[in-house]
Amino acid sequence: MSEVSKGYLQRILLQLECHFTWMLLKEDITPKELEERVTNQIEFLPSKSKIQNYNLLAYANHLNGKKEATLENLQKAEEAVQIEHPKEIEKASLVTWGNYAWVYYHMGQLGKAQEYIKKVECVCKQHGSDSPHKMKLPLIYCEKGWALLKFGGGYYEKAKESFAKALEEEPQNPEFNAGYAITLYRMEDYYGKKSSAEGSSLEPLRYAASLNPNDAFLVPVFALKLQEVGEAEEGEKIMKEALQKNPDVPYVLRYAAKFYRKKGDVIKSLELLEKALGLTPNSSFLHHQIGLCYRKQFHEMKRARCQDREKMEELISHCIFHFQKAVTYKSKFVYAYLDLANMYGEAKRLQEAEETFQKVFAMTKLSCEDKQELHFSYGCYQQFQKKSESEAVKHYLEGLKMEKESYAREKCKASLKKLIERKINRSPRDSKSFGILGYIHQLSGERRQAIECYERALEMDPDSEEYLSALCALRLSLHT
Repeated sequence: MSEVSKGYLQRILLQLECHFTWMLLKEDITPKELEERVTNQIEFLPSKSKIQNYNLLAYANHLNGKKEATLENLQKAEEAVQIEHPKEIEKASLVTWGNYAWVYYHMGQLGKAQEYIKKVECVCKQHGSDSPHKMKLPLIYCEKGWALLKFGGGYYEKAKESFAKALEEEPQNPEFNAGYAITLYRMEDYYGKKSSAEGSSLEPLRYAASLNPNDAFLVPVFALKLQEVGEAEEGEKIMKEALQKNPDVPYVLRYAAKFYRKKGDVIKSLELLEKALGLTPNSSFLHHQIGLCYRKQFHEMKRARCQDREKMEELISHCIFHFQKAVTYKSKFVYAYLDLANMYGEAKRLQEAEETFQKVFAMTKLSCEDKQELHFSYGCYQQFQKKSESEAVKHYLEGLKMEKESYAREKCKASLKKLIERKINRSPRDSKSFGILGYIHQLSGERRQAIECYERALEMDPDSEEYLSALCALRLSLHT
């Protein structure tokens, strides 16, 4: 095939609706871990769409350079279409055919790639699509939504949009509602906005659960949400029912474990997690959750000023082991790295702690929320392990200056305020501390307190343009 026709083929490929055009970037996941997750879902959630899972697994295979496995799983996706959508085989095959076209293109088999493009063109023409190479189908929006969810927090907004588009066409579709509700919940979890019932994922989850009462993936998430908004009794009842119906499904076990850890029953949580780990031993999520349980026990002993140093060191060792496993299986797991670094700090293994923090600082595609959490964690490490208040202030401030509202930003603000107030009590003539406290009050909308702090800072540092500018802006704002 000539270069011209190859270029033409590329332009067509970019128009297809499939995993290769949904901007699912390899750098945002650990391909091997994604393969493992999708394989587990196929095994333990038989009610979930095999078409979607085999398509996504084929894409993960492709990212891992496994050509034969890629084609095998695309074939399985094609076979699943016959079972899941016997009346709409061609429409339900569009994503799979798009993936086939891309895979054969990458393999250099351009003739075969063209064959699958022609299949797509034929269906689009037959159904009067506006585009010769794609159709606006709720089924495709749904599949795209689930794929985006698998690639992490940076994709949640796009996943929400995809499920919303599917719901516009079929507002009572159980799967579309499940995808939309779970995406909203994940976004709250990611952005740290979980406690409020108003405007949250609560009602979408409730409605989705009413449409999907036996969904082992959805119902435990609804139970967790009920716990978060103060309806723990109802949440526990639903969670127990889910466990009874699905005693050997890792997804139910892991969400139930999270529920009981938050309830304070760490022993029960660990039981459930160990059972789930027996079913899916390479799960990064499960190792991280087990580490969090041991960390909770450690912090409880620390707060109680427990003198059993041997037991506390054993808990630290367990935490480190499981957090290490979590990042081994999922190399982009930012929060597991931060938890690991902090436990190295507790163990006084400061070089390893520093190296682990620096691995996260070196990551090139951190979201704003990830960066805020990183600066908060590193600030805590500097303050409590390295005993460097100046470095702690620097990093809390760094997280606070990123204007994206998040739970991590609030933690930076609270820790910085507490630390600065303590510094002012020790050194009441420190202009820098008063300037920072003024900034904190300003961000909190406490204009009069901010003005007082900037005035004190200017008394000690009358040549500061920064304090003078902030003070002028605040005084002017009082009259608007």
